[in-house]
Amino acid sequence: MARRIRSSHLVPTAQQAEDLKKQIQEGADFAELARANSTCPSGARGGDLGEFSPGQMVREFNDVCFNEAVGVVHGPVKTQFGYHLIEVTKRSE
Repeated sequence: MARRIRSSHLVPTAQQAEDLKKQIQEGADFAELARANSTCPSGARGGDLGEFSPGQMVREFNDVCFNEAVGVVHGPVKTQFGYHLIEVTKRSE
C-alpha cells in the first residue's frame, strides 16, 4: 500500500503553518508555498515526498498519511522535526 504525499515541513511555529494553510485554502499553490517556505529537502520538489509504505515516517506524520482524507490539507502536524502541512495526493489501496 503506497501513498503519494505532498508535505510542507515548516518550522519553527504552528502559527507559520496555520498562515500557510490559510493561504492554500484561499487558492495559493501548495507546491509553490512549499518551495518558498519548507526547510525539508522535499521543498525543492514542491513538498512531494513520493510514495512510501506505512511505518517509514514518524508516527504523527504516518497517522495522518494513512488515515486522513485524500486531497485535503491536514495540519499543522507536530513531529520531532517541526510542523507540517500534509496533503495526501494519491492513495493506492
